[in-house]
Amino acid sequence: MASQKSRILVIGGTGYIGKFIVSASARAGNPTFVLVREGTAAADQAKAKLVEDFKASGVTVVHGDLNDHRSLVNAIKEVDVVISTVGGLQLGDQIKIIAAIKEAGNVKI
Repeated sequence: MASQKSRILVIGGTGYIGKFIVSASARAGNPTFVLVREGTAAADQAKAKLVEDFKASGVTVVHGDLNDHRSLVNAIKEVDVVISTVGGLQLGDQIKIIAAIKEAGNVKI
């Protein structure tokens, strides 16, 4: 019986650490998703290129925001694993991610 690869969502995937995790997950053959705020690419050319590189490597870009609970829940419902690489100034936002994981009900904490 072949094992099925985990579907991985990276939150903070356009940041310094997150971009490496997104790339490594995709290279490992995992179905990889990255949560990106609407307008991120328009506001930052480097991140726009990064998002395009993600897409070219098979990563699914999901638009959402830590401050939009419904977008978090919807993104989490698509995956088995959630990896948060949000920056230090956003550590308090982990609570929002946990609440969305609990509501989605498909990821074990």
